[in-house]
Amino acid sequence: MGDGLDYPLGERRPAAAETIEIAPGIHWLRMPLPFQLDHINLWLLEDGEGYAIVDSGLLLDETKAHWLAIFERFGIAHGGRAGKPVTRLIVTHFHPDHIGLAGWLTDLLDTELWITRTEWLMARMLYLDSDAVNHRSMADFYALHGLAPELADRMFSGGNTYRRRVAEAPFHHRRLCAGDVLEIGGRRWEIIVGTGHAPEHACLWAADGGVLISGDQILPKITPNISVWASEPDASPLEDYLGSFANFAGVPDDALVLPSHNLPFRGVQTRIGQIVDHHRVRLERLTDGFADSSPDGSGGARLSAADAVPLLFRRELDFHQMGFAMGECLAHLAYLEGEGTLAGRLDPDGIHRFGQT
Repeated sequence: MGDGLDYPLGERRPAAAETIEIAPGIHWLRMPLPFQLDHINLWLLEDGEGYAIVDSGLLLDETKAHWLAIFERFGIAHGGRAGKPVTRLIVTHFHPDHIGLAGWLTDLLDTELWITRTEWLMARMLYLDSDAVNHRSMADFYALHGLAPELADRMFSGGNTYRRRVAEAPFHHRRLCAGDVLEIGGRRWEIIVGTGHAPEHACLWAADGGVLISGDQILPKITPNISVWASEPDASPLEDYLGSFANFAGVPDDALVLPSHNLPFRGVQTRIGQIVDHHRVRLERLTDGFADSSPDGSGGARLSAADAVPLLFRRELDFHQMGFAMGECLAHLAYLEGEGTLAGRLDPDGIHRFGQT
């Protein structure tokens, strides 16, 4: 497809409530999302007499109906009906499209949630946040970084949208840790943890089958959102994200990569190189933008994150996109601050701005 990657199935993909056996004992299914990115890939792994599931989909009635159809087709026990068991539900990270139906599935299937501790804690925390706390903390954080207060208020006036997109995460979970090995379907799946997009994102690597379930950490066509959020305002998630690619050094370039979005592909090390280059270009764009923002090119101008968003995103952004754009811009600014290229401070007008050092 002209991007240096190999797509073994071409443009083929499963229809709604259908599956494709992408590798022996590994079934690929797609669930709908009501966003511009309109799907998530999920995985059903044969496990002895039963199945393991990786990721759940968003809390939608349509997604529930697709799951029920798949359970019938595979003869999976659910809701008191006899059939093959689901041995575990593995969730890669806390984002709603991945964990949204975990509570519903674990109840329906009488199975356990397997997830890293930090991702489970994040899901529980965000679900339990009050509407008022969610609105005020996010709106104030974005206003601090230069977004017009009335726009920030409107952006988060819906309160805790996370709770509307996920069923409550199970109170109990089985903890996954980096380096753990899960025996599933005759394969040994090693947990590789990625950071930055989510704090403790679990990927699954089966060296004996040459298959990597990469979640959102490594995607073939897009890059995952890397954002600074109000809950950890001094974080440097882009540094975390790029640094965690070292954890995948042992995955060969000919491995079959099963991402959460877009198409399965081969060329993981090639793709990691492309992602690193993508962020380097964006960092350079920001650096050049700070220099060009002063009339004499001296780099004396000070910009807030809201001022810098157009340097990274050269298109009109709606409310949903602006939230991610602000977070992503802050992640790149934090990286440049960590490198010593920029320095940030709170100005007398109460806006946090960055300037070249």
